[in-house]
Amino acid sequence: MALLKAARVADVPTLDGVAPGLVVEAGSASASAAVAMVKSGAAAVGGGRFSVIGHRGKGMNALASADPRMQEVRENTVRSFNDAARFPVDYVEFDVQVTKDGCPIIFHDNFIFTQEDGKISQKRVTDLQLEDFLQYGPHNEQGKVGKPLLRRLKDGRMVNWNVQSEDALCTLQEAFEKVNPRLGFNVELKFDDSLEYQEEELTRILQAILKVISEHAKDRPILFSSFQPDAAQLMRKLQGTYPVYFLTKGGTELYTDVRRNSLEEAVKLCLASGMQGIVSEARGIFRHPAAVPKIKEANLSLLTYGTLNNVPEAVYMQHLMGVNGVIVDLVPEITDAVSELIALPEPDLELNNLSNQAARGATTPNFSQREISFLLRLIPELVQ
Repeated sequence: MALLKAARVADVPTLDGVAPGLVVEAGSASASAAVAMVKSGAAAVGGGRFSVIGHRGKGMNALASADPRMQEVRENTVRSFNDAARFPVDYVEFDVQVTKDGCPIIFHDNFIFTQEDGKISQKRVTDLQLEDFLQYGPHNEQGKVGKPLLRRLKDGRMVNWNVQSEDALCTLQEAFEKVNPRLGFNVELKFDDSLEYQEEELTRILQAILKVISEHAKDRPILFSSFQPDAAQLMRKLQGTYPVYFLTKGGTELYTDVRRNSLEEAVKLCLASGMQGIVSEARGIFRHPAAVPKIKEANLSLLTYGTLNNVPEAVYMQHLMGVNGVIVDLVPEITDAVSELIALPEPDLELNNLSNQAARGATTPNFSQREISFLLRLIPELVQ
């Protein structure tokens, strides 16, 4: 069995809950489908080596977590991106919104909170002018103090947004100018699920983002992604230079827009609009492993995100199933654990006479039926 550098499951931070019914039982039809795809060589995906992508840089800030790694550096900042670049990641993923005066900025939450005179106030990020947005949080300019940042957790609690290594909030342009140029950008087009967007408004937002990219991207690899189906489709129409991926919960949550409710719907949307890939919640892949070969047959790339991607065994299993890459929070730990998968291969003169597909197949780990069954039993334990 291929060597895997293991991490204790107890060391994995609890970032969110697990929806019921997401366990793939060994011996079930789904488990059998996963075994079949692994043994048939689905792991030898077309399009290069397995990729690790840093989530919001070196990892998101999970302020409710007892794991200090989840508050190490402020997410979605230049410092976090450059910290991730010290490890063998191909891209960093980050969230882009556009301010009221048309400037693309990098920030995840729909609302920004602060406390003034003992009172907590909130503003919708997209209702702020750029100047107002940059007044929040720490400042890199000596002697300048910004408004304290608070964050609302999923359970409604309001907490101080404190991290060990601070950095200022930034614009998309700053990221292009200050982040290690070898690092690719996975630009998530961020929209509020509670709002309805007309095509005119979506076009204005996306064109503001494209303007910055056209002026500053240079040779940096870029891919777009979005949970908003109309925004993803429109970005594909507006430009053909960079790939567009559709973000989906993979059926682990349901929405009024059916396009968001399953991997099958995600495939339909991508094929109808010419998008190049899907980014799924990892639990959706383990719940519906038979969807993976269908995604590959549709000539779509497949990435995943979510808590399970902080577990080396779960990441390795996805590699075997045919997933192209994973978005992770524990960048040092996961890149180390799967170092053999993400390392650039040494030149081999003998392989030059083989087809690319055969060469990739030669590096695919060979697992016995017993070993695959063990991994499939392991995944539900990790989910629980």
